[in-house]
Amino acid sequence: MEMPTLLQQIADNWLLVWMGTFFLGVILWVMRPGSRKLYSDTANIPFRNEDRPVNPDHPKEPQP
Repeated sequence: MEMPTLLQQIADNWLLVWMGTFFLGVILWVMRPGSRKLYSDTANIPFRNEDRPVNPDHPKEPQP
């Protein structure tokens, strides 16, 4: 086997291992205990200040 081909195969395999480890690390970070409250709060940011429905005539003003 030629040396460049061997080095390419080794690099490809290690890159695959690194990317798989990184992916699993991200999944574990997101699913860690206690993160549900943080992500739930972040997901509801657009809805925090909505008290009334939007006025169809003037979308930027809430209905009285």
